[in-house]
Amino acid sequence: MQEAKNYFLLNLVGAVFHHCYRGAIIDRSLVAHLTFRRRRESEGSNYFIYLLFNIWWKKFQPSDFSAFINHKAAEREKERVNSFDLICRVIFLSPHLTSVRSDPMASNGDHQTTVKPPPNPSPLRNSKFSQSNMRILVTGGAGFIGSHLVDRLMENEKNEVIVADNYFTGCKDNLRKWIGHPRFELIHVTEPLLVEVDQIYHLACPASPIFYKYNPVKTIKTNVIGTLNMLGLAKRVGARILLTSTSEVYGDPLVHPQPESYWGNVNPIGVRSCYDEGKRVAETLMFDYHRQHGIEIRIARIFNTYGPRMNIDDGRVVSNFIAQALRGEPLTVQKPGTQTRSFCYVSDMVDGLIRLMEGENTGPINIGNPGEFTMTELAETVKELINPGVEINMVENTPDDPRQRKPDITNTKALLGWEPKVKLRDGLPLMEEDFRQRLGVTKKK
Repeated sequence: MQEAKNYFLLNLVGAVFHHCYRGAIIDRSLVAHLTFRRRRESEGSNYFIYLLFNIWWKKFQPSDFSAFINHKAAEREKERVNSFDLICRVIFLSPHLTSVRSDPMASNGDHQTTVKPPPNPSPLRNSKFSQSNMRILVTGGAGFIGSHLVDRLMENEKNEVIVADNYFTGCKDNLRKWIGHPRFELIHVTEPLLVEVDQIYHLACPASPIFYKYNPVKTIKTNVIGTLNMLGLAKRVGARILLTSTSEVYGDPLVHPQPESYWGNVNPIGVRSCYDEGKRVAETLMFDYHRQHGIEIRIARIFNTYGPRMNIDDGRVVSNFIAQALRGEPLTVQKPGTQTRSFCYVSDMVDGLIRLMEGENTGPINIGNPGEFTMTELAETVKELINPGVEINMVENTPDDPRQRKPDITNTKALLGWEPKVKLRDGLPLMEEDFRQRLGVTKKK
């Protein structure tokens, strides 16, 4: 008798899933969040599914359920299992249901380049009962630029923000004011992300020479495998994804300033290649997924950025000079000192990224400040503004250091209506104040 009741309940749940989601693609977060967290509970008829599933879950709780889910998550890219079949296998624990959804454009012999229409989002997104906020995932959101982006996104009460970070270069303290907020979630990345989102800002990657030279393999794996994982998520849930690429894709440029059409001059086997070439591969993956699977993509090539929350002594020139000036140490300028960079304040950078995500242009788009300074000029400016008593010393340069870097933002102005507002001499004092607090150095009166 008990077995008959169990069988009836399992078939009832399966029938309800089939009725409500017939013909639709169910994203993997429906499997992961078995209790339909947050907004699922208030979405009309879907609440009935929530009740039935919880009855089954609380009554049976198969001992190998977690292992089963983890195993299926690991195989998701290999099998591309039909989402409804996966739900059925979870409910009935029936290994014989193995139908796989084939992708007609995935064969090796097919070289089509026609862009497919974007995948459909979760059916819950279009439900007449749904009044969901915009759910946004920010990878690398505990880092320098990522945390400022989170601040801006959280200012909009219609946004729910999920941050995924492994804290290799980021810091949880950058997000302390949002921890515990009902529209914010922080995930320490140790396993595949099981989330449902509408937009993905993919910022995760060490960007400082010290960090990416310290662990070059981790850097290129983050660029390649991390980007693949995020593109896979975007494909499954129908999300738009933005990649923060870099001006390093231009290498040591032979064209000045650098337009988006320039293909670059990069050493593929140098000490910086893990970052330079990693970002180039990431851009390739973005466009391949766009052409083959119709993923909505956005690519930003960001130039040198500075501002509060930069890692102290992270090897980037602005943070190095400010930290040295505050400590009373000589400012170390790498020879010959005539190499140039362009510096964009972080608030301008965040504004450009959001405009690109919300706009209709795929990119790649340069986002940076076209104001160009030699390293000697930057050192003199920092000395003047922060500590006139420090010396400026010349030191040996690092391999493959670009001689000049300046963005051509003609397309950025025309397509995004964006251009930087904060000048270098206005932004440096704001960064100085942040560094003084963290270093415990008071300002002399």
